[in-house]
Amino acid sequence: MYTDMVTLQTMDTIFYEAQRQGRISFYVTAVGEEAINIASAAALKIDDIVFPQYREAGVLLWRGFTIQEFANQCFSNKADYGKGRQMPIHYGSNKHNYVTVASTVATQLPQAVGAAYSLKMEKQDACAIAYVGDGGTSEGDFHAALNFAAVTEAPVIFFCRNNGWAISTPTSDQFRSDGVVVKGRAYGVRSIRVDGNDALAVYSAVHAARDMAIREQRPILIEALTYRVGHHSTSDDSTKYRPVEEIEWWKMERDPVTRFRNWMENNSWWSDKAELEARSSARKQILHAIQEAEKVDKPPVADIFTDVYDSPPSHLCEQEKLLREAIKRHPQDYPSDVPL
Repeated sequence: MYTDMVTLQTMDTIFYEAQRQGRISFYVTAVGEEAINIASAAALKIDDIVFPQYREAGVLLWRGFTIQEFANQCFSNKADYGKGRQMPIHYGSNKHNYVTVASTVATQLPQAVGAAYSLKMEKQDACAIAYVGDGGTSEGDFHAALNFAAVTEAPVIFFCRNNGWAISTPTSDQFRSDGVVVKGRAYGVRSIRVDGNDALAVYSAVHAARDMAIREQRPILIEALTYRVGHHSTSDDSTKYRPVEEIEWWKMERDPVTRFRNWMENNSWWSDKAELEARSSARKQILHAIQEAEKVDKPPVADIFTDVYDSPPSHLCEQEKLLREAIKRHPQDYPSDVPL
């Protein structure tokens, strides 16, 4: 778990820098929320279906998605499973039961309930888990999903990362309830609040929630209290709406990675040498993956129009024809590295 937390932290640092260098167009970090990512993933089984928001790359990392696969998606090359049609960090993997990230907030919640209900009907020894931020609980989809799950008694875990901010909107401007945990109880969903910066607490909560969801056939809501240390995304400057001192305090005093490391060192399970080796190895892997991803060709223009219909309908054929004509007339306005 700790090694993956270090890898996630290192990957976020390097990919964030790559975006600032103009090598990728967008990125989202999980700085301050590494324990939520890795510890929750460790408590699940591979047959459990994950419906992420967009700050759960660590869950996919734990499940075996390689650094190269992360890089391919962020660089939108032809090895990207989404064929370059998604923004960076919108990962998805059928192999790892990780549903593709969508930017639309909270739409994954009712979808997760539907998937969980199907697992129940098929009598599968598995559950669905849907991740959402505190901002997502202000969406109608959150309330519809909780009610849907409670009524159908679906084996689904709603995991809320209450990190204090919905982009620039603090929780105090979102709701007057005592956090998110009470919202679950109002719908008849068993709910618990945990320290999201404590990897062991997160692991224990998700492990117990999974057992309850499957054995008792019921939904569970977990509210993990944490803090978003990084900016919301590379399109955001969080110093415009919160003091730098606050960010630095959480980064220095409440970092979940440092906290987990201290616990391991106190048990003589980790050392400065192991730390240096882990971070050096992660950095080498990530830099190599980026260099390889940059060498791979972009997906061809034709891929824009595939994978929806078995046979492309006439209107899509017409659109593809018009696009190709536009590229020929105005080649300077289109990327030269996209194969026609």
